[in-house]
Amino acid sequence: MTRHRISLEEFHRMVEAGVFPEDLRLELVEGELLEMSPIGPKHAFVVRRLTTLLAPLALEKKALLSVQNPLVVGESQLYPDVVLLRPFSDGPDRHPQGQDALLVVEVADTSLRHDLGVKVPLYAKGGVPELWVVDLEGRRVLVHREPQGEAYREVPTLHPGDTLVHMGVEIPVEEIL
Repeated sequence: MTRHRISLEEFHRMVEAGVFPEDLRLELVEGELLEMSPIGPKHAFVVRRLTTLLAPLALEKKALLSVQNPLVVGESQLYPDVVLLRPFSDGPDRHPQGQDALLVVEVADTSLRHDLGVKVPLYAKGGVPELWVVDLEGRRVLVHREPQGEAYREVPTLHPGDTLVHMGVEIPVEEIL
């Protein structure tokens, strides 16, 4: 089997030219196009809940809230479930970059192995300072902090009864599981 790799620039040109159907959910991961899984009801519920709980930071202009929109990390373009971006770090001529993020949240229903094995190293390498992986099946949240190379130095696991805290916003884990 022959694989053809494409660059981030080629991917952007293809999207702008309408090469892909609008309902096709694709990510560019280190030159490879990957089709994303459909979003199930529990996944969608958790994304809506997180969006609502993190919205005060956007209303107070401490962060920009981005939901299932592109985030460029290195030569990859990912579509994390929720991102808090530095205020005024985005613009109409480019997608936000990993270093523009304050927090990235990935909700894993069927994608936990991919999120941990592929996306976590990309986010770390891209300079994302904090990443939450919400493991719906395992009923836990893996909090990744302090990126170093392709990993995070600090990775506490939170369960129901614990509280997520980011920029003063407190979220009981059971509220999102």
